[in-house]
Amino acid sequence: MTLARLSVIIPAWREADGIAAAVEAAARVGDEVIVADGGSPDGTARLAAAAGARVVQAEKGRGAQLAAGARAATGDVLLFLHADARLPPEARQALDDALRDEQVAGGNFFLRFEPETRAARLFTWANHVRRRWLAIYYGDSAIFVRRSVYDALGGFEPLPIFEDYELVRRLERHHRTAYLADVVVRASARRFEGAPLTTLGLWSILQVLYSSGVSAHALAGLYRDLRPAGEVP
Repeated sequence: MTLARLSVIIPAWREADGIAAAVEAAARVGDEVIVADGGSPDGTARLAAAAGARVVQAEKGRGAQLAAGARAATGDVLLFLHADARLPPEARQALDDALRDEQVAGGNFFLRFEPETRAARLFTWANHVRRRWLAIYYGDSAIFVRRSVYDALGGFEPLPIFEDYELVRRLERHHRTAYLADVVVRASARRFEGAPLTTLGLWSILQVLYSSGVSAHALAGLYRDLRPAGEVP
């Protein structure tokens, strides 16, 4: 039994190869799927619409695109999903079960990177530890939040990096959340292919610096070169 209308919001930039599969998988979980496209030149928007998504255009940048998708959404619950991540169908029931507790404002799911190389297993473990013990998690783990809470928090900020964690930080500070660790989000390991330890080390440094008060704009240049060509900048 579903409790509320769920909107799945996918930010996309040059995701033509996988956006149709992303939309189709999301549609098995949500009541509507919104793709917030940043003006992709490869037909991402057209392919997303053909797969059944409602497409909105936004200024390129994940924070701005997520905010645009949220503004267009009609759901009582918003779920933000990366274009290279897949939620299983059972995610909906787990989410509904969690939100039966009116004190739960949102949360996320267990994140597993694939293919399961040694590096992917390392990142999967690191994300689980950060979530379990530090309440640190990012958009690739499928963040969900009640619409009323999202609006009260002010939504996503148009940051060049850490736009997801900035929302999470406000969410965790003011509300109770649920970590749905029994449901696995499967995400591509593409972002750290080739230099996994360097990526993990740099991201850990960036997280510490941001948590210490260094601005996202100052840190963006350190991370930009690690992002793959298809990922939203």
